[in-house]
Amino acid sequence: MSKVALVVEDSPTQATHLQAILEQEGIQVICAINGRMGLRMAHQLHPSVIILDIQMPEVNGFEVCKMLKASADVAEIPIILFTRWDASEAVQLGLEYGAIDYIPKDAFADAVLIETLRQMGIVKPEN
Repeated sequence: MSKVALVVEDSPTQATHLQAILEQEGIQVICAINGRMGLRMAHQLHPSVIILDIQMPEVNGFEVCKMLKASADVAEIPIILFTRWDASEAVQLGLEYGAIDYIPKDAFADAVLIETLRQMGIVKPEN
């Protein structure tokens, strides 16, 4: 059975990029363009993992993470914060709200994300 990643990202360019690299690893990708949609889709789809941007309009990624972790039916879904915001207090806050990892979008972000997913068993190990 294919693993499913819910990507919650307000940048269409970034969402398309993430979809491409995740699908290359055999992961089915569903995209939500804002936090409200991400919350709704998480409850409907129960994905294998949620990859969540922080800086989004309306409901930001911290709020989404906090709400998901407070909801029994989706609290166990692992959340990876994947964002341009790399301040140490943001990392600490994201982890306090229940994210399992915080990956700043930099030159190594894609490789770090795929390796994190590999260690979680969502991406198959390389042969």
